[in-house]
Amino acid sequence: MLHLSRLTSLALTIALVIGAPLAFSAQPAPAVAPAGTAATSKAPLPLEELRTFAEVMDRIKAAYVEPVDDKTLLENAIKGMLSNLDPHSAYLGPEDFTELQESTSGEFGGLGIEVGAEDGFIKVVSPIDDTPASKAGIQAGDFIVKINGAPTRGQTMTEAVDKMRGKIGQKITLTLVRDGGTPFDVTLARAVIQVKSVKAQLLETGYAYIRITQFQVKTGEEVSKALAKLRKDNGKKLNGIILDLRNNPGGVLQAAVEVVDHFITKGLIVYTKGRIANSELRFSATGKDESEAVPMVVLINGGSASASEIVAGALQDQKRAVVMGTTSFGKGSVQTVLPLNNDRALKITTALYFTPNGRSIQAQGIVPDIEVRKAKITNEADGEYFKEADLQGHLGNGNGGADKPTGSGAKPKAMPQDDDYQLAQALSLLKGLSITSGR
Repeated sequence: MLHLSRLTSLALTIALVIGAPLAFSAQPAPAVAPAGTAATSKAPLPLEELRTFAEVMDRIKAAYVEPVDDKTLLENAIKGMLSNLDPHSAYLGPEDFTELQESTSGEFGGLGIEVGAEDGFIKVVSPIDDTPASKAGIQAGDFIVKINGAPTRGQTMTEAVDKMRGKIGQKITLTLVRDGGTPFDVTLARAVIQVKSVKAQLLETGYAYIRITQFQVKTGEEVSKALAKLRKDNGKKLNGIILDLRNNPGGVLQAAVEVVDHFITKGLIVYTKGRIANSELRFSATGKDESEAVPMVVLINGGSASASEIVAGALQDQKRAVVMGTTSFGKGSVQTVLPLNNDRALKITTALYFTPNGRSIQAQGIVPDIEVRKAKITNEADGEYFKEADLQGHLGNGNGGADKPTGSGAKPKAMPQDDDYQLAQALSLLKGLSITSGR
């Protein structure tokens, strides 16, 4: 799932922590290959390489400038073994493992940044809504080049995240580079991150807005409740729904499946393919569509990863929604968490996931049906025009309607779409779809 407070790409886990783009609770039984199923189980031991490993370990212990114990050397060797497989496989010590479990519950400590690695640098996958990172203006795509003045280049994500974590309330300065520009500093205070998975409201009568910030264990249930409340608040059947997955780094695979299930009546949602038997999974709709098949738009961007891409890809392939925004992050791999002794675990990539039409999103992302880039909305003053209703002695409305002279309209309440260009475009499209569908 992806949460990164510290898990950084402990964040893009699936567990099937699928995901930023981490999930632990809804995972199936650990994907441990049965004896004899892996090709390597029949291969002879690499004796020459093992001798080299033992020799290197002995020489480090004998010649390194400071004493190093066996436990430290062996744990570092394990970390290196996993970190060189792919960006999302990792060895989790007790603290990392605990944080991975906490991240799926929606509360953890940190800055609220999902991060990944790119070209030796630490890159922001997504800031989490309503956290110190998002409030400080940190954006998806920013590179963290220094932490408290110390360069991050060459550090592992775990090392960088360790430095970003600390005592609650303690300040930290990140040096960022945005779009290849000049480095700049952002100072923010660490906090307990409490992530609300689902936010929902009516943008206008008939038009619902649901934002999912990340996929937690109860996200599917929360979306179901949100849909029920929106229908109740609207007083009648909705005209359309906007599902906002922008800057959603991912999370629990099962939660993504449940969310899609609320919007379709039948068909495949996602499937996974790997080398071991229990990495081959298929998830299909159960027929409990709670959206009443109203027109739908899904918003994504470069910060939408993992479980977000599963949802967007499924709704796109099933022709259930128009996907709008910019191309998503492109994390299409599945990580399984395998508990070890002493409260440790392996987070290892075991499969790739595919959309209903067989598309792999890995390293490509979901391409929106309609590309709409982020932009600023500048409202120009709309001069008051003299109207027929302002003329003395004007005729009344033939159908008995009330007169509407200049300035008679109430000032509209500020709404999210007023200063969010992508959301405003999604709402406009949704209105068009509603009109043409006869709703």
